[in-house]
Amino acid sequence: MLALSCSRRAAMAAVSHAVVGRRSMSKWSHVPLAPADPILGLNALYSRDADPRKVNLGVGAYKGEDGKPYVLPSVKKAIQKIVNSNHEYLPITGLPEFTLEAKKLIFGPDRANVEHKNVTTIQSLSGTGALRLAAAFLNRFHVPVPVYVPDPTWGNHYAVFRDAGFREIRPYKYYARATNTIDFKGMLSDISNAQSNSIVLLHACAHNPTGLDPNHEQWRELSQLLSKKGHTVLMDCAYQGFASGNPETDVESIRTMLRDGHQLLVAQSFAKNFGLYGERIGALSLVCRDEPSAKAVQSQVSLLARAMYSNPPAFGARIVHAVLSDAELSAMWRVDVRGMADRIHEMRRMLVDKLSQGGRRDWSHILRQIGMFSYTGLSKEETRQMVNTHHIYMTADGRISLAGLNTRNVDYVARCMLQTTGAC
Repeated sequence: MLALSCSRRAAMAAVSHAVVGRRSMSKWSHVPLAPADPILGLNALYSRDADPRKVNLGVGAYKGEDGKPYVLPSVKKAIQKIVNSNHEYLPITGLPEFTLEAKKLIFGPDRANVEHKNVTTIQSLSGTGALRLAAAFLNRFHVPVPVYVPDPTWGNHYAVFRDAGFREIRPYKYYARATNTIDFKGMLSDISNAQSNSIVLLHACAHNPTGLDPNHEQWRELSQLLSKKGHTVLMDCAYQGFASGNPETDVESIRTMLRDGHQLLVAQSFAKNFGLYGERIGALSLVCRDEPSAKAVQSQVSLLARAMYSNPPAFGARIVHAVLSDAELSAMWRVDVRGMADRIHEMRRMLVDKLSQGGRRDWSHILRQIGMFSYTGLSKEETRQMVNTHHIYMTADGRISLAGLNTRNVDYVARCMLQTTGAC
């Protein structure tokens, strides 16, 4: 009996040891370390850099002449108006007053597409969230087709569509590296040769990363080709007002598609043009043939949103509504946006002026670009040298955020670019 008891205790101890051993083993030891995000990873490196000369030209967030985050005066006034708002849940589709103003800002306040309610607009988690909702909706309800994105494009576009379940994400020609211009003929050729009824993503304005947009005639030609091929158009509108300084001018591409009868999708961000980066305010609009279709589409997108995050944030939506629904604040906001666009344009001009003093490389393409970013033409090796030697942080494709420049650092950045390219 004693031997049996000892044997049982030994067995139990062995089992206990095995359980503890299993508990001490990681269930996730097979999970590989993900690569750092190419942009946010740069920001982390910049933050750890103790060199006083460091300059961050990687992240697309506007900074003032003082190099600090900028809160728009119109936004400050709007916050005063909504300071006593409650913190209840919003509907799944968002703040109704906000989505109406978002729709009007994109499509125009007098457009029949707004008045006839064949456009459904749903508040999203900024522009990225709008794209993710659009991708999920298209994956669920669109016939299986490839998604076409410009080459190059914002890197997250691939991840958004891939994680929504799309297996075929194909590039179409957009940028001619040899001439630093839009490859419009190549673009038309690729879109024409694409499978009919494909999904085509376009940047509404201030193309990221190149800063190059089609002109009005090219947008019209492109719209007609897309219609002829039966393609479904998804417009990514992250910089309305930042390209030209005029919010109306910057969405002429979208309104061209609308006039031509496209049942397009528009992903809209209020991060840049309202400076509401951390509030995550955006909207997804879907243009339908009629009101019943719009209601059905809204119901399905609402189900997708419910499963992702349930309800969007209220504070930023209230800010945007307070600005756009008030004539005085809306006018002030347009001045704010123009001021940010003008400062970026001035930094672009100053940079090229200083680079032109080097004499060995033509930098004039930077002046032909528009919006927050510039595609400098620096090679991967040159950008690596800019980071490692000069502490100037930029992405490996040579893209820089001009919002990170100011009158105190533009001389240093230009001088380092010239040294890196062997121009001085």
